[in-house]
Amino acid sequence: MDDVDRRLLGELQRDATQAYAALGKAVGLSAGAAHERVRKLREQDVIRRTTVDVDPAAVGRGVAAFVLVEANAWMGDRPVREALEALPEVVEAHVIAGPASLLVKVRTATTEDLQASLRRLFAIDGVTGTQTIVVLESFFERPVDTRA
Repeated sequence: MDDVDRRLLGELQRDATQAYAALGKAVGLSAGAAHERVRKLREQDVIRRTTVDVDPAAVGRGVAAFVLVEANAWMGDRPVREALEALPEVVEAHVIAGPASLLVKVRTATTEDLQASLRRLFAIDGVTGTQTIVVLESFFERPVDTRA
């Protein structure tokens, strides 16, 4: 990956809907060359997916919380991952080192829904406890910095 690829990624993170002509112009390439580079970045799984940034509150997911999940078993295996993926309110899950085994980000409509989500997390085999941090306000959520 070179500097042009990194600039392409930065442009795509800013606005993934822009035409290849505009994208190429922004990084000094033709539309065809920009398209080819983006295609290669997709093939290499550098670009994993193209998505839309939705305001969670606007779609009824205004309550955000980070949950430290304590466990008596390794939480990085497929059954745990599949159990977490089955919970639509879980928007991120990370195996961590520290005071817990997992760090999970949850988005729900209400605190009552958050409580129900915590119950579902407790039902996952191996989970022994949780510590929940409710977000009061988010200043920003930043995309990955693609600069070297």
